[in-house]
Amino acid sequence: MALSAQRLWAIARKEAIQLRRDLRSLGMAFVVPAFMIVFFGYVISFDVKDIRIAVFDQDRTQRSRELVQAFSASGRFQVAERLERYGDIEPMLDAGAVRLALVIPPGFQRDLGTGRTATVQAAVDGADANTASIALNYAQAIVSAYSAGVLLRATPRASPVVAQARVWYNETLSSSNMIVPGLVAMIMMIISAMLTALTVAREWERGTMEQLAATPVHPTEVIIGKLLPYLAIGLIDVSVAVFIGMFVFGVPFRGNPLLLVGMATLFLFGTLGLGVFISATIKSQLLATQIAMMATYLPSLLLSGLMFDVASMPWVLRIISNAVPAKYFIVVLRGLFLKGVGFSVLWVQGVAMVIFAFVGVSLAIRAFRKEIA
Repeated sequence: MALSAQRLWAIARKEAIQLRRDLRSLGMAFVVPAFMIVFFGYVISFDVKDIRIAVFDQDRTQRSRELVQAFSASGRFQVAERLERYGDIEPMLDAGAVRLALVIPPGFQRDLGTGRTATVQAAVDGADANTASIALNYAQAIVSAYSAGVLLRATPRASPVVAQARVWYNETLSSSNMIVPGLVAMIMMIISAMLTALTVAREWERGTMEQLAATPVHPTEVIIGKLLPYLAIGLIDVSVAVFIGMFVFGVPFRGNPLLLVGMATLFLFGTLGLGVFISATIKSQLLATQIAMMATYLPSLLLSGLMFDVASMPWVLRIISNAVPAKYFIVVLRGLFLKGVGFSVLWVQGVAMVIFAFVGVSLAIRAFRKEIA
């Protein structure tokens, strides 16, 4: 039977009317994605600022005070305590009152004045390995810069080698610029699959599948018709998410908006199709929603590259990650937001999402059975 645009539109209109009457689904469709973007955007951050430190200055000279001032002026450290005994360091770290303790030994200024190497100690709380590593890197950079300044004052001449660092695309090294585009992919994958996981199961539970079975509608028309309203909702949610990223978190958008719409359409078709496939297979709204949540949340969070570098994972997980569509959409979003690249760079991800869209919709059509058992 040939597909009919009129029948397809009738199915889409029927699904839109049902969706409009379902306030719970409308809330999930419009309110939840915006809330999750804002909430996770503020909560998930790899930026480490205002690290509380304790200072044990045994030298108490101008040079030692200059070093402490260099830590305070960096904007990364906050001097919270000035200690009188070395034994006070361990209780401070144990209690979590400070993250790092800076120890300046006696004779610090004298050693610098005579050209000898002066050693300072940084004792850091390693319970949080990520924060400890970042704090140590900051501390080493500050001490290295201070050391270079002391050397130039002792022998005032131009440095033979000057390193000039330039960061492309994310000049401020803000974690929001990296996290927010990835959150759009993860959240849209979860919400889209959960919304459409209710569609066919709802027909079975409400007893309206019999009416649908009595109509001369092809399964493909049913599936595509049911997907269209949710595709429109998904594109609106993506637009709202981009707006939030730009104006709430200050993430720049440098790419082509039309390319974003095209890539998002492919991604949403595949994700929506996955939800319909689950719905048609399970035939229970509650169970279908739970399975859709499990099938989208964990893979998009752990195996997409949003939080963890896929290249550092075991080879088995790297292979599995290739089947996670959010992995490709995150590359697209970061490329469009931060780099402003075009299809000539993102075509591999485009092909992957075409395959994903085809597989998702095909599985949904194959799983749908109009006939009543």
